[in-house]
Amino acid sequence: MAEEEESGQDGYTKDGTVDLKGNPILRSKRGGWTACSFVVVYEVFERMAYYGISSNLIIYLTNKLHQGTVKSANNVTNWVGTVWMTPILGAYVADALLGRYWTFLIASAIYLMGMSLLTLAVSVNGLKPPHCVDKNPANCEKANTVQLAVFFGALYTLAVGTGGTKPNISTMGADQFDEFDPKEKAQKLSFFNWWMFSIFLGTLFANSVLVYIQDNVGWTLGYGLPTAGLAISIIIFLAGTPFYRHKKPTGSPFTKMAKVIVAALRKWRVTVPADPKNLYELDLQEYANKGKYRIDSTPSLRFLNRACVKTDSTSPWMLCPVTQVEETKQILRMIPILIATFVPSTMIAQVNTLFIKQGTTLNRHVVNNFKIPPASLVGFVTLSMLISVVIYDQFFVKITRKRTKNPRGISLLQRMGIGMVFHIVIMVVASMTERYRLKVAKDHGLDVTGGQVPLSIFILLPQFILMGTADAFLEVAKIEFFYDQAPESMKSLGTSYSMTTLGAGNFISSFLLSTVSRVTKENGHHGWIQNNLNASHLDYYYAFFAILNCFNFIFFLVVIKFYVYKAEVSDSLRLLKEELRASNHRVTDQETATI
Repeated sequence: MAEEEESGQDGYTKDGTVDLKGNPILRSKRGGWTACSFVVVYEVFERMAYYGISSNLIIYLTNKLHQGTVKSANNVTNWVGTVWMTPILGAYVADALLGRYWTFLIASAIYLMGMSLLTLAVSVNGLKPPHCVDKNPANCEKANTVQLAVFFGALYTLAVGTGGTKPNISTMGADQFDEFDPKEKAQKLSFFNWWMFSIFLGTLFANSVLVYIQDNVGWTLGYGLPTAGLAISIIIFLAGTPFYRHKKPTGSPFTKMAKVIVAALRKWRVTVPADPKNLYELDLQEYANKGKYRIDSTPSLRFLNRACVKTDSTSPWMLCPVTQVEETKQILRMIPILIATFVPSTMIAQVNTLFIKQGTTLNRHVVNNFKIPPASLVGFVTLSMLISVVIYDQFFVKITRKRTKNPRGISLLQRMGIGMVFHIVIMVVASMTERYRLKVAKDHGLDVTGGQVPLSIFILLPQFILMGTADAFLEVAKIEFFYDQAPESMKSLGTSYSMTTLGAGNFISSFLLSTVSRVTKENGHHGWIQNNLNASHLDYYYAFFAILNCFNFIFFLVVIKFYVYKAEVSDSLRLLKEELRASNHRVTDQETATI
């Protein structure tokens, strides 16, 4: 009888996914690559929209709003940092209140409103300062308060919108694959690689076509196209609604974790039983329901186990189930890994700021009168990343899988570590390239006049290409790691971790740039970062970054030595079913003995 019932359920998903009305769904009707195709195509257009704004933002701030090097770079990194930090709020709303689908739709409307306002800000003459031909922005008329308010108001409205879209769209894509179906689980392993592929495909278009339009045709069309692209992406997402699988909101992850921490602190004198079976846990049947998973007690972060020690009180702020405690541990265990990714994220922030500013000082002529926009070099990061992801997925994984027996080839942390080594190499190469550029500039007296250095912009290619290769290792692995290692009920929060690190990296970049600029100007020195890059010392600044990356890599090696991967959910379900069957057999035996 039990076998017939189990067989009858084979057509339904086993991971707790439902339709928008909360009904169980057939695997053949929803989800899989069919649903993912809408999500992936959405991401291509949305990334085109976002990077159509962010890639060339520093050029707009310096050429149109007439801001200096440090101020414009910091404005970019502060805004990008906000863009990547707001997903924490979006993840909270999705997990605790609205669910991923509705949170995403509301945030998309805010996102589109911000993009539309931004397009107006660069189009209407009264919303931007008058044109200035002076190479020194200090001699140009600055934007007034109203102009700055409209422009940055639009930017930060956009940032709020992305906070609801970023953590939920990738998680929704991953939700389309059932972790408990072997075939779909295998497909899910490649999802994040192709997810990143779609991101950088949209980025490539933005960094080539849109950036060229902004530099050579006009900012109105250059920002209008990304806005239209975002509108198209939302329509594409809505078209896939009949095919999506959804997971119900499971409550605020922050509240769940707070209860565990408070309960453990309030019972800090309580002795934890040696036998985990004596700890408080919910009935097995609750975890057998779809969408609920039981996690056995672990010895790591043992202090938190006090939260599930039974006492006189049954208050949720005094007594928590073992599974809730273990979920909290899983989130907390990832924090050291999260911190270790801050420095590489700071390096990524240089791509859209100082790397591009370097390009403005070099010869950009390619053929006849065609001049490559400095921000278009970011397209080589994209190309490098696309090629590296394909090579990694199609060749590297297959070769290493034979030796390691790991379905991924190497572990996610090993993949992240390789990416961090690339970041060290990138900054060494960038420092050496900049030293050569400064030498040529000085030889031609350009350190005083600030003119164009007689070197091709393509001398910067190695640092851009290497950054793309580093992304193929570190960024893809980072997204997959934080999603994979997060508890099932906190996937959006886990995904937001990978975005939080980019936000932190941009804020750290702003802090370091301001601090280094200020400190190196003391005692009458010229400083490492000036408006005239030919008189600056970005070579020293990049060398400092290389050293910082070395120390961070050592920290990462120490952290991963103590990290324990969480158990596979599918394995937990198998063990749970076995335990339930054993429990049922014991009950049957007792009834038989009674009779």
